[in-house]
Amino acid sequence: MSQSPYPAVLSGPPKPSLILRPGEIRLPPGLERYTVQGNGAVLIDVEAGDSVSVTNVEGGQPCELLAWDKSGATDPGIFGERSNSNAAGIKALLAEGDDSLAALRLSLERRKVELDQPKAMRVFGDATPAGTEQSFAVQRDGALLIAAPGGPMLVDGHNTATPLTVLVRRATIRLKTRGQLADPLADPVLDLRVHSATAESYFVKAGDYLQIIDVDGRQCTDFQCFSARKLDKGRDLPLDVTTTRTLMGSAYPMPGLHSKYYDQDMEPLVEVVQDTCGRHDAFALACAAKYYDDIGYPGHTNCSENFNKALAGKGVTPRAGWMAINFFFNTAIDAHGVMVSDEPWSRPGDYVLLRALTDIVCVSSACPDDTTPANGWDLTDIHVRTYSGQHKFSRAIARRMKPDSEPKMTRETAFHSSFAKHTRDFVEYRGYWLANSFAKEGPIAEYWACRQDAVIMDLSPLRKFEVTGPDAEALLRYTLTRDVKKLGVGQVVYTAMCYQHGGMIDDGTLLRLGKDNFRWVGGDDLSGEWLRETATKLGLNVLVRSSTDQMHNIAVQGPKSRDILKEVVWTSPVQPSIGELEWFRFAIARIGGGNG
Repeated sequence: MSQSPYPAVLSGPPKPSLILRPGEIRLPPGLERYTVQGNGAVLIDVEAGDSVSVTNVEGGQPCELLAWDKSGATDPGIFGERSNSNAAGIKALLAEGDDSLAALRLSLERRKVELDQPKAMRVFGDATPAGTEQSFAVQRDGALLIAAPGGPMLVDGHNTATPLTVLVRRATIRLKTRGQLADPLADPVLDLRVHSATAESYFVKAGDYLQIIDVDGRQCTDFQCFSARKLDKGRDLPLDVTTTRTLMGSAYPMPGLHSKYYDQDMEPLVEVVQDTCGRHDAFALACAAKYYDDIGYPGHTNCSENFNKALAGKGVTPRAGWMAINFFFNTAIDAHGVMVSDEPWSRPGDYVLLRALTDIVCVSSACPDDTTPANGWDLTDIHVRTYSGQHKFSRAIARRMKPDSEPKMTRETAFHSSFAKHTRDFVEYRGYWLANSFAKEGPIAEYWACRQDAVIMDLSPLRKFEVTGPDAEALLRYTLTRDVKKLGVGQVVYTAMCYQHGGMIDDGTLLRLGKDNFRWVGGDDLSGEWLRETATKLGLNVLVRSSTDQMHNIAVQGPKSRDILKEVVWTSPVQPSIGELEWFRFAIARIGGGNG
């Protein structure tokens, strides 16, 4: 008998249907998680009774903790410990001027924390095993700064700086209230809340920055702006997404070379500087009365009418339906040419940072659509902050290694300034800005240079891992397809990393720097995760520490590459010279002589 295509009829009364919603990545109530990146720090407010645990994720990473009370005086007694450090690592981090720590410096200034003679605590050391945890009980209310300090990494060393994970268990569990915001990127000029199902207008000066924040996640916001100069002349030409798509050659601008939004005069109005979400809509109009009328919700609040109200008196002609860029709206065009939409990708605190290229009058909405998944079936607020153009924010796109990872912003490589002398064409690649082509030459000339002469390529995004310890060779023999036992010190080999069933994880090169010291260079962060997981599973005595952010690298390739390097590279007498360097061997060298 053929099986019935219909589901079995269950006895009893019918059960109500449910809307299936993607689950949010969240921790249990009262538990908070923070990631301290290598050469980074986080600031956490704590209360008496809280417990704090710090995990040395990859091992071998020192940690400095600095606590202070409400008066700003540093005192490790807040978490029941005595000072054993002068916070040299923390002070060095704050003095470097890294953009990623700008918000932290601002928070310390606001709290009036004195770092002249700080009383800090240092835990963990260079030999601390991966996964080691240190816990503290908070004795008094205050704040805690946790840092993962590290200095410049030696090319022939393994002194990389790696992440720490911090878990805070709150003594008093408070349900998270809506509308909580992260600290501003700098001192705001404007702090404006756009409440749910409303719109607000505001002015931004040329050169100033505009941050549009999804406060609670999964909330769309239509954005529109006008040249204030043209409005003064009676011309209300809004940002035009069709013009923008045509000039930028993409569905919507993103940080980088193709980052500007234009009006119909083809005048750039704003450019995208940072984007932590990466999924928006520039095809559909802002929701309008006709849209809701057509789907059976006459009289529904809509963004177009909210725009008209917010722009009243600004010299702008009302529209029945507004063209706009709808930040955080998750749309796509499918294979049949149909526009589809789903719940936004944005998480609480995700934002888009724009820079005004001329004086602009802006309007932002908090979309009221509760009839589709456009706002995750839950209408919330949008927040707008503006910052003075005197501040400098680097271009960046957020990326996560895993769904529950903290976002990391795009960075410039150590060679960026050198490449920038020859091109402005940079593209985002795996967390870094890389030169895409050189203006004076072009791809064809670059190809022939590689075949006939030599080229220099920035390969800094390659993922690098320091594999060290007595069982390093055993781990690599188990996970790679080459026989690592045959690899001599000073030798490099190309190989593949596979699962037990032979499935490919990554390919890359393995360098042997010493008997128990290796460096794996591959293309994916997952390869380091796999090495650590395998080492833990097998109980091996080995550390696998990421060094991608600390060790940037270029490749010199082509028939004349060796001749070029002979002129600029110096090696010590115990290392082979560039002329003596054999196939798949490496040497520790300096550029510009022994003191280079």
